[in-house]
Amino acid sequence: MKYRQLGNTDLKVSEVSFGTWGIGGDWGSSDDSDALRGLETAMEQGVNFFDTADVYGGGHAEELLAKATKGKEDEIHIATKFCRAGDIHDLNTYSEVSIRSFCENSLKRLQRERIDLYQIHCPPFAILKDGQVFEVLDKLKAEGKIRHYGVSVETVEEGLFCVDVPGVSALQVIFNLFRQKPAEELFPAAYKAGVGLLVRLPLASGLLTGKFKVDTTFSSNDHRNFNANGEAFNVGETFAGLPFAKGVELANGLSWIAEGRGDMARASMRWILDHQEVSCVIPGFKNVKQVEDNLGALNVPSFSPEELERLRKYYENEVAEHIRGVY
Repeated sequence: MKYRQLGNTDLKVSEVSFGTWGIGGDWGSSDDSDALRGLETAMEQGVNFFDTADVYGGGHAEELLAKATKGKEDEIHIATKFCRAGDIHDLNTYSEVSIRSFCENSLKRLQRERIDLYQIHCPPFAILKDGQVFEVLDKLKAEGKIRHYGVSVETVEEGLFCVDVPGVSALQVIFNLFRQKPAEELFPAAYKAGVGLLVRLPLASGLLTGKFKVDTTFSSNDHRNFNANGEAFNVGETFAGLPFAKGVELANGLSWIAEGRGDMARASMRWILDHQEVSCVIPGFKNVKQVEDNLGALNVPSFSPEELERLRKYYENEVAEHIRGVY
């Protein structure tokens, strides 16, 4: 395992870390024993950073992390998120009283005295501009409740705003072969400002595994079913904002990236990690096999300049026009 500095913080995080949305809920059925074995396998392989949120399974993902990391609190870093358990458009959700409540509830579920990275969970831009949320986070940091704080953003514009906020240590962004826009302006700005970058949805909700067909179906409790067109939350969080059938077609057009790299998933994450500004990539998982498959990205060759140009042109000419939502 290789480690990268998380921006200007004192944290070094594993290049491939893991998100826990899948084991918490909203990705179809999951088994806790499989999830716990997956977490243990990841840590055995050197993974020292996990991303979660208070709404993943109503806090269940945080509880699973508490079990898996008990006794390892100093060596295993946890990032969690808040605000979506309330009305994200209501300023009261970001009051000191509310944020303290969110924070204390997460600390209780995580069975920790301090959160390593506390992130605002994709709030409206107006909330970020208002600024009171950052004042509260500064207080929690001063009190030792949180070690660092950051923002999970939906758009480049939001990200560019946040890198100029003095206390923001990290941004979480959607970035993959189907969502290349952040690399143009946001990545250099974050790097210059010393703000770490966590890359979520590296496989575009599974599209970039190349395993889906246009007739693939998802269970009713899987966001790839109930949010396929942005019915429940931002459309960009599902299939990178692409209509599913079009996404399958576009993924088929990228099958060549697997040559010499094992499979499309490993190749896709290798492409992300080849961006020096990225602190870590946080794919999801449900079991040991998926953990091991994702860790395979560490051992595949990088892309040549010619391949990188081919991927850039494919995104610009074939993909970008089909992405829905502001990003």
